[in-house]
Amino acid sequence: MPDGSPLVKYGVVEDETVYETLAGWSSRTGASWPLSQVRLLPPCWPSKIVCVGRNYEEHAKELGNLAPAEPVIFLKPPSALNAHRDPIVLPPISQRVDYEGEIGVVIGRRARNVPPERAHEYILGYTCVNDVTARDLQKKDVQWTRAKGFDTFCPVGPWIVPAAEVSLDQLRLRTWVNGDLKQQATPAEMIFSVARILAFVSEVMTLEPGDLIATGTPAGVGPLSPGAEVKIEIEGVGVLENRVTTE
Repeated sequence: MPDGSPLVKYGVVEDETVYETLAGWSSRTGASWPLSQVRLLPPCWPSKIVCVGRNYEEHAKELGNLAPAEPVIFLKPPSALNAHRDPIVLPPISQRVDYEGEIGVVIGRRARNVPPERAHEYILGYTCVNDVTARDLQKKDVQWTRAKGFDTFCPVGPWIVPAAEVSLDQLRLRTWVNGDLKQQATPAEMIFSVARILAFVSEVMTLEPGDLIATGTPAGVGPLSPGAEVKIEIEGVGVLENRVTTE
């Protein structure tokens, strides 16, 4: 907080001002701060982070894979969560760490065996995600837990935009590295829609409020170097910024 207090608050961002709220968005306390004076934490603290692999055909091709017949899901640990403008730390045991810009879906209510046509009822909102990946370890291990699970490897933010305030069809994802455009795509290019993904995941596990689904990355992934600045932009949502550093 601006006064140096370690207190963590909920808030709503409007016109470069953060208005303090109670848990949720509806009840404001009357306190507010300039956005520039507030450190943003990850906008959700999920019990699990469910990610979807190979959900864009061109990305599957660039990694030498076929498009899957059903969603390929894996988990990142909550300890990988990283906030807007906090550093992505490259681990010394990896020689190649890639960015992966993705549209994040935050769950709003407990979801189990949800039919696709009702998936929208369980979505709280959308956010930006960077599914940072140690690509060499991913290829070496075959399964992806280590490659995806390092601390700082799941930047999320800068905030959540309520699903009611944005059209999923209009969300355009772009990834920038040092000002160069590396990735761009829309949900229409996904192999599996957000509704299909939510239904598929909820057949396997119960999704709790605050859980995060990263819906897959489009083509254009590439390596990160120390000092690089990564920006994940989703039109209508915001821009997630992180700088890359080493241990």
